Amino acid sequence: MQYLFALAVLLLATLPTQASPLPEPMATRLREATIPPQAVSVSVIRLRDGKSVLSHRAGEPMPPASTIKPLTLAVALQELGPAWRGRTVLLSDAPQEGDALKGDLVLRGEANPDFDEAALARMLASLRNRGVRAIEGDLVLDRTFFTPSRADVGLPPFDEAPEFRYNAIPDALPVAMQLAGLEIDTRGGGVATRLHPPLDGVRIDSALELTDGNCARWDDHWRTPETSDSADGLVVVRLIGKVPRECTISTRVSLMDRDRFAERLFRATWSGLGGEWRGRAREARAPEGARVLAEHLSRPLSELAFDINKRSDNPVTRLAYLVLGTRGGEGSTTAERADAAVRQWMRARKIDDASLVLDNGSGLSRRERISAEALAQSLIAARAGRWAPEFLATFPIVAVDGAMRRRLADSPAASRARIKTGSLRDVWAVAGFVDDARGQPHAVVAMIYRQGAKGADARAALDALVDWVARSNTAVKPGVAAR
Repeated sequence: MQYLFALAVLLLATLPTQASPLPEPMATRLREATIPPQAVSVSVIRLRDGKSVLSHRAGEPMPPASTIKPLTLAVALQELGPAWRGRTVLLSDAPQEGDALKGDLVLRGEANPDFDEAALARMLASLRNRGVRAIEGDLVLDRTFFTPSRADVGLPPFDEAPEFRYNAIPDALPVAMQLAGLEIDTRGGGVATRLHPPLDGVRIDSALELTDGNCARWDDHWRTPETSDSADGLVVVRLIGKVPRECTISTRVSLMDRDRFAERLFRATWSGLGGEWRGRAREARAPEGARVLAEHLSRPLSELAFDINKRSDNPVTRLAYLVLGTRGGEGSTTAERADAAVRQWMRARKIDDASLVLDNGSGLSRRERISAEALAQSLIAARAGRWAPEFLATFPIVAVDGAMRRRLADSPAASRARIKTGSLRDVWAVAGFVDDARGQPHAVVAMIYRQGAKGADARAALDALVDWVARSNTAVKPGVAAR
């Protein structure tokens, strides 16, 4: 008898897990969009007792897009603390003789996402206030806080627009995130362009064509700029594509290699402060014993967290993820150690990490995977953790702000639910917390992965799920409309 019982248990364990029926409002939206249930993964867990209210293919690894960001943030808050700040340091071991620095100046980065043109200008102004006018060595760019120091080398762009911020691949010294300010004015029948602030030795040539269109969608027919070197040593950036008439456009784009960008920006800034420099920029480690001449600190992680979740800022998230790998652990690279840190956090909280595939921690990857159940359990663990207030405050509030500000305005979820969204080509997801009709909070995670589906249709199905949870009394069975 015991043998037969054990055999029965074994047979049951080998049967495929049956997915729960999806709530009818969500199922209706999916049918209308011809998205099959097999393309959907959902986990809804009541926080009060950990009861799974809805589990549909919840254990299947799915691409989470930006809904992986809350997991990265939760681990960063735990391991780094909300007061952690990135740092940029100006150093030198060269003597100062009169108004000349007799050697190299080092710019060392320690994952400071706020190190922009203004921060560089303030640091260099501090150097001028020390009496330094001439720098007689090179500008040394120290990115060795991460290993390797240049993870972007040889890495293909994520998609067709590598020049925009969301695609920026950060390193430990993100000088203005390697992005130049570009202004385009198409009023008056022509195209006027300028860089702000100016970059030394950089010329903008416009081959942009004017077209009728919406200024808010000015980049619909924009193409990646072409960069080349002129015979007289200038970097020539050629703008191509089409832009609408009668618009003033302000954007930030990557126009050249990051070392060259740092050199050109440094030269223009130092010259503007009355300084003199004839050296070049090169990558190297700061010499031992170099003295600190100036430093700049980022906002604390508790503030950067709003960029990670509410603004869904990929470069900031990727920096926070990599910093996790600077604290030791298993792996030969910073990214490998960051991966290990996230898994260790999950395992310490009894969360199965078998479905987890990490690439950069931001979701800007077609490789990254996690199951809805594992992500929901991670959200619950973070909400129960030491930094729960800081964590919760960063989620977009439904119908109020972030990517959810124009969604579900007529739902009881409005102004109450906190939902992080995510999207890539063929991927749409939500992850966060929704109170039901009795005020009971639930962790809600849902992912749709369907080639060729329309984003509006997928988002409508996800919104139907959030609305269903908000209207439910959690005693209602999936597939039955809540009263």
